[in-house]
Amino acid sequence: MAVVQFMVSLDLSVVNVALPDIGSDLGFSQVGLTWVIHAYALAFGGLLLLGGKVADRYGHKRILLVGLPLFGLGSLLGGFAQEPGHLVAARAAQGVGAAALAPAALALLASTFPEGKERVKAFGVWSAVNAAGGALGVLIGGLLTQYASWRWVMFVNVPMAVGALALAYRGVANDPPAERRGRPDVVGAVLATAGMSLLVFGVVRTDQHPWSSGTTLTTLAIAVALLAAFVVVEKTTARDPLIRLGLFTNRSVAGANAYTLLLGGAMASAFYFMSLYLQRVLGNGPARTGVEFLPFAFGVVFGSVLAIKLGLRLAPRNLLIGGGLLTAAGFAWFGMMSADGSFSADILGPSIITSIGIGLCLAPAVSIATEGVAAHETGTASGLLNSTRQIGASLGLAALGTAAHDRTGNRATLDGLSDGYALGMSIAAVIVAAAVLIAVAVLPRTKAPAPAGSDTGALLPD
Repeated sequence: MAVVQFMVSLDLSVVNVALPDIGSDLGFSQVGLTWVIHAYALAFGGLLLLGGKVADRYGHKRILLVGLPLFGLGSLLGGFAQEPGHLVAARAAQGVGAAALAPAALALLASTFPEGKERVKAFGVWSAVNAAGGALGVLIGGLLTQYASWRWVMFVNVPMAVGALALAYRGVANDPPAERRGRPDVVGAVLATAGMSLLVFGVVRTDQHPWSSGTTLTTLAIAVALLAAFVVVEKTTARDPLIRLGLFTNRSVAGANAYTLLLGGAMASAFYFMSLYLQRVLGNGPARTGVEFLPFAFGVVFGSVLAIKLGLRLAPRNLLIGGGLLTAAGFAWFGMMSADGSFSADILGPSIITSIGIGLCLAPAVSIATEGVAAHETGTASGLLNSTRQIGASLGLAALGTAAHDRTGNRATLDGLSDGYALGMSIAAVIVAAAVLIAVAVLPRTKAPAPAGSDTGALLPD
């Protein structure tokens, strides 16, 4: 499951550094080039809820073994693309595969380690490779693009998909027979997929159509209407609903998803602004930029390992609060970056602080979001959390990117650019602080997990 998550996380960032080379090689227009990112985001974000439900209904391992070959095939075809349409279609196929395998993998992890110290360790490993994949994607993408070809940012997924498929086939236990709970809710699935896709589409297109434009407002209004209709259908349907709305009455599920929404937006913005600052302000090339992301990657891994150690003594809620405060402090430090700065003065220190804080947060958030969920709903809860993270990343990046652009204005100078990036990082600090308030106010108080099999159980109320 860790290999699967590393691959999905890597793919979210490995392509970004290669975009200029992709555009010039395949003849993308400036607007068309954004669809290399958007096609994946739309398919992934729009189908996550459906992917989680399908995994619950037909078996987590079975859907994982379907999603992995689809993801690998999309990566292979993308590497051989000869024109823009080929690559965009391949990226969409990758997104469909990821929407199938990501919820299934997380559900398998949650059901395999339902409680105790082993759950803390398992989610700590998962969170470390998850975040490391995103951070190392920038390094791997830069090195491959500069010293091999942009095509290798697609090909690199193929051996990982093959390896993960072999590991999953031999190492993951078969699911017990899935409990069929009535006919599938087709109408709800269509409404949720269309609403989620339009929501992501409207947000990611704000780089071309401002938030106040008629195009954006109309798209978002239709998305909200479709999602509202989805809620009505889920409340009234006689079929097996795509997502049982009662899940949201679970404070752990609701609080963890709200926390992840905000943290996901801040994290996506951090990668974006750091990359732009290093390249456009400090003048680094793609390979050096990737190398300078390494402290961030190592910090996340260290924070995740520390979360395992502390998670044996502290409640997950307390880790979210402490890690969130550390992350917010790191973002506030990032907000002091300047045009005459340097990697050692403006990036290294806040990278370490922020990444350790993020590492402390990731595993507890995921563990809480699936804690106490019935076995037949773990895929749904996992798909919901992945959807929340994807929407948070899209919303955060679009909103903070717009704020940074407005601060920069027409000043295409180093001062103007650094002012914009610093503002974006400062807003990210406020967003993470709001996530901490949610953890304090919404998440239930619990004690540290007891060892698996003990009489006290996994979570004990104070």
